Amino acid sequence: MAESPAKALRRILDSPGVHLGPACFDALSAKLVERAGFDYCFTSGFSISAARLGLPDVGLISFGEMMDQGRQIIQAVSIPIIADGDNGYGNAMNVKRTVRDAIRAGYAGIFLEDQVSPKACGHTRGRKVVPRDEAVMRIKAAIDARKESGSDIVIIARTDSRQAVSFDESLWRSQAFADVGADVLLIDALASREEMKAFCEIAPSVPKMANLLEGGGKTPILSPTELKDVGFKIAAYPLSLMGVSIRAMQNALTGLKSGQIPSHGSIPTFEEIKEIVGFNSYYEEEKRYATSTDQVSSQNDVKNKSFNLRFLRISTFMCSSKVPSV
Repeated sequence: MAESPAKALRRILDSPGVHLGPACFDALSAKLVERAGFDYCFTSGFSISAARLGLPDVGLISFGEMMDQGRQIIQAVSIPIIADGDNGYGNAMNVKRTVRDAIRAGYAGIFLEDQVSPKACGHTRGRKVVPRDEAVMRIKAAIDARKESGSDIVIIARTDSRQAVSFDESLWRSQAFADVGADVLLIDALASREEMKAFCEIAPSVPKMANLLEGGGKTPILSPTELKDVGFKIAAYPLSLMGVSIRAMQNALTGLKSGQIPSHGSIPTFEEIKEIVGFNSYYEEEKRYATSTDQVSSQNDVKNKSFNLRFLRISTFMCSSKVPSV
């Protein structure tokens, strides 16, 4: 029997070392993550909002749109996928529905935060969080939804109170989340290595996640070795794929405006693109269902190509021959 996505993720969390996970935003980016050899992948609300809507991560993308995108991502790969559950889209009852739908979609894990609505990227200005008791009840509701569904989906409890309130508040909330049963803890937008280390020292039996926002986020970008030494178990890179995609498209469009296509090496060959998106796998599987009609059609294609080639040769010969004058 195949291992469930959640069990696969729990196995990763139980294994030694720190485990790195890029964030994807659609089925293709998830396939590239898997092909690169990563064991798991995150979805990024920031990147999905940008890719699907062309809008900022300020709470404009809906629960249904995020779940729809997630289902497409999950169906495209075999590695465990962790959902960006935002703030659960409301109160504790909304959180329960969010978790139940994530389970049905096939997510291995989901992280849930304590921001108010509308929420936004934790590294942007003006962050606000709900009161302590509501924040804790959201995580308790997520745990209850998991139990009631008979699932083992991994619940990652995130607090944005480091920027919204204080570092001490974020530590208090993280400990409270661990006390009600969160599987993994995340404080977003930690501001120093010292804060990262202090975070990893609370609730020592609960794995810690680092959210390493590239390109100018508030959290220091530590190396994998440094992350392990500090005490993190998993680390997310939320903007690498979106960021390089934006820059590559900008560069390509600048060239195309002057009639220059991307240079060799900066773009995959057509054969490579077909392999990545699955044409070759499709062709191999298609052979299993070939019928006699398909074989006749294939033979006719060969005959037509042969006839067209002979016709072309005759036409070329006639056109090149001189017609005698009368």
